Amino acid sequence: MPESSARQTEATVQAELVFSTGDLAQTRFAVSPLWEIVTGLRSLAADPAHTPSLHRRWAAQVRPRLTSAGLDRGRLAELVPAEGYLPDFLNPTPASPAPTLAEEVSAILATPTEQVHRDLNGLTAGRGGRLPAGARALRRDPGAGLARLATEIESYWQLAVAPYWARIRALLEADIARRARTVAAQGAGRLLDELHPALSWKDDRLTLSGRNCVISRTGTGPGLLLIPSVFAWPCVLTRAVPDAPPQLAYPADGIATLWERPARGGNAGSAVAGVLGRTRAQLLAGLDAPASTTELAARAGLSAPSVSEHLTALRAAGLATAHRAGRSVLYARTPLADALLTGPNADPGADPGAGPAQTSRRLPKRSVTSTPPSAQPR
Repeated sequence: MPESSARQTEATVQAELVFSTGDLAQTRFAVSPLWEIVTGLRSLAADPAHTPSLHRRWAAQVRPRLTSAGLDRGRLAELVPAEGYLPDFLNPTPASPAPTLAEEVSAILATPTEQVHRDLNGLTAGRGGRLPAGARALRRDPGAGLARLATEIESYWQLAVAPYWARIRALLEADIARRARTVAAQGAGRLLDELHPALSWKDDRLTLSGRNCVISRTGTGPGLLLIPSVFAWPCVLTRAVPDAPPQLAYPADGIATLWERPARGGNAGSAVAGVLGRTRAQLLAGLDAPASTTELAARAGLSAPSVSEHLTALRAAGLATAHRAGRSVLYARTPLADALLTGPNADPGADPGAGPAQTSRRLPKRSVTSTPPSAQPR
């Protein structure tokens, strides 16, 4: 990335990405855990009063965990501030449509030293010549610094994303399926034209309007990589490096429903209790937010061993997941469990079998803005 791309400007500009037939043929989608980590951490780095409104419920649950683990002041947090430049090596090109976090972290660990130095130069320029202590250590010893960074990324994932990943991933995959239907019915041009209000397609060009728009075909490789994202909302974020397809992270459809508690449909609660038993149904309903065995036991008035036994059964049935958070384990409800609790009176506009997190409700265009200077100025 050119160093100049890290400089902040206030002017609203337009960047154009020119497409050839080959570029359109190489346009693809990917679901990226790392994009959710970076954009989610950026939301959390903001003052709580300025956290994007749709994610405040999630942020309120996650911030105390990160503070307790020291991740709010670690190496990763230094590289992902609330606004300004972000190093490109944090978002390597996904090698497949659905890379695992381990695969993406491996790509970070393989970052060439010269790219680390180049990106840290950009970080320095974006911060007026000042580089955080952790970033200075990364510059001195990229191998050791990237290894420590990988450890923090994995810890952040377990605390802030993994308990919610089943729901997030279901929403992202539903967005891709809907976009694919648009391509089949109306063509790739329509897909690109309606991804975001800041994007427009005309005359084989994709135009991005906003501040710090630096994406162009001359500075990137062929094709285009579309990344639906939950935490990118309300912006379009870009990554543009030589010899790699440009990446464009856009807000996935249906985010407005993601953190909502499922509306209990009719007698769904009693019906689920009739199948699972009253205690397991009660525990499942109590997982509107991820919780530990101790927390659930206190709420339900049960012993921790009893709750643990019930949670084991719910996990075996695919209704709950478990994620280690430091010394404790957080349990979360799966989209299948959400669908069970919602019952037969669920939103008729929802994707069948998708659960309430994938409803077709879309955000009004007025609630979405162009890429601000706080987005990745790449």
